Amino acid sequence: MKNKLQSKNTDVVIVGAGPAGCAASMHLSKLGVDHMLLEKECFPRDKICGDALSGKVVDFFRKTNTTWLNEIDHRSAQFLPSNGVIFGAPNKQVLKVPFSTNSNQNKQAPGFISRRIDFDTFLASKVKNRLMENTEVLSAKRQNDIWEIQTNQRVIKSKIIISAAGAQSNWARKTHNFKIEKDHFCAGLRAYYNGVSGLDPQGFIELHFVKDILPGYFWIFPMAEGYANIGLGMLSSQISKDKINLKQKLQEVLALPQFKERFKSANLEGEILGWGLPLGSKKRPLSDDGILLTGDAASLIDPFTGEGIGNALNSGKLAAECAHLAIQSKNFAQSFLKQHYDQLVYQKLWSELRLSRIMQKLVRFPWLFNLVVNKANKNTTLRHTITCMFEDVDLRAKLKSPKFYLNLLRN
Repeated sequence: MKNKLQSKNTDVVIVGAGPAGCAASMHLSKLGVDHMLLEKECFPRDKICGDALSGKVVDFFRKTNTTWLNEIDHRSAQFLPSNGVIFGAPNKQVLKVPFSTNSNQNKQAPGFISRRIDFDTFLASKVKNRLMENTEVLSAKRQNDIWEIQTNQRVIKSKIIISAAGAQSNWARKTHNFKIEKDHFCAGLRAYYNGVSGLDPQGFIELHFVKDILPGYFWIFPMAEGYANIGLGMLSSQISKDKINLKQKLQEVLALPQFKERFKSANLEGEILGWGLPLGSKKRPLSDDGILLTGDAASLIDPFTGEGIGNALNSGKLAAECAHLAIQSKNFAQSFLKQHYDQLVYQKLWSELRLSRIMQKLVRFPWLFNLVVNKANKNTTLRHTITCMFEDVDLRAKLKSPKFYLNLLRN
């Protein structure tokens, strides 16, 4: 006879110990909420990703725990400081844009690049007292406002579940009937190379909008110890329409004249791996009775850049605050959670996500991208304005205005 699994009661169960799950755990601990963080794998474990940690990530740690940010800043073998982005236009012209106009205001770099195996292990180390590794959720049922969660380790009873299990979240698929919508879903490839030439000494990441893959892009992200994360991301709808083989397309891009010499002496480390990115280009329900979706499970990836870690961390924080309020109010209904979670998430993120969706559509018109890059390279004021757009969503809204492009044509 099998031994009966031990039962445990808690207020909140977080499923998935990636950035969203760890952020939720960090803030639940701050709020004094009893919880458990479940991770089906064991750290260190990898996740396919572009590995860029944006200013949102730096800001999250600055507000959560500056000591942790200092740790990141001093781990040079794992975290490479990144000071900006290089945009490559379809006409092969490039535009170098710093991440911040106030680079001397803070001691830390405005961004970092780190392999997810290192970054996620770092996050997990900060919540290890709540973390249960090798713990897989097998089933869950809810009765009388209490979840009974069956795992391979034990049975857990909880008032709220925070789903941070990524794009393949069972909660997103089953609870919210989430389905892949190809126009709001991106397929990506990631590979690690060493020996790539021409990497920026200040850690500027590169986003190249090559004509054949629009509205997707090719990236080159410099990393510590001479490595680079390179990859390709395209809308699933475009891949289906043109019957594109992504791995073949990546090799075609690497063979283009502007990249061929840079990869002449480069060596591939490991395999070229693929994954899916649920984009935040449309609003979706983020909660149900007793459950909150965060990070990739909530489809909060930026439609233009593909960056998701910053939004995952922020959604995890908001989920923790909502769970705390729900427990205090003894109200776990979807209507309550929607008001105190869904609405706050979109209040914080939707302006930027919506603009990124517009920018994603604009790059379908290569001449517009070429125009902006060409003009910015000749105009210091315009370059400064574009830098400011990384810090101010209201300024970035200019990119959706026809007047902005008319003025460029006149000047």
